Amino acid sequence: MTGFILALLGAAGATIFAGIGSILGVQMCGKAAAGVTSEQPELFGKLLVLQILPGTQGLYGFLVTIIVMVKVGLLSGSPLTSMSVGTGLAYLGACLPIMINGLISAIFQGRVAVSGIMMTAKQPDASGKGITMAVLVETYAILSLIISILLITNI
Repeated sequence: MTGFILALLGAAGATIFAGIGSILGVQMCGKAAAGVTSEQPELFGKLLVLQILPGTQGLYGFLVTIIVMVKVGLLSGSPLTSMSVGTGLAYLGACLPIMINGLISAIFQGRVAVSGIMMTAKQPDASGKGITMAVLVETYAILSLIISILLITNI
């Protein structure tokens, strides 16, 4: 049962840590966007895109959690509770890339997106530049997602 619990800790950690990063990133952007929107309500749509961006890491963590749950049989009704500790540690380790990078990249993407929000407040036509800058941070979350998926599918 211990290996199974380790696998579930990895799965839960992927959602929890990437989710915390997304929560922090989205709230930073939401506070900045609310201030700008109170003065320039016509910018709401452009600012919403920037606010949404740090939320993707939470979705990546959730996706990894679902994949682990499928692999360990939790969603099929026949969980692999007799999994070895080594296998459980392998699942936990496979979740670490999105767990750690999801947390960190969402926070830093939120910071970049806040700068994009401030830039859009001053130059509304520059919102695309702000989005591009924030998306560059996303690249590393996507790489972490891919690595976690590849590791999980090869256990």
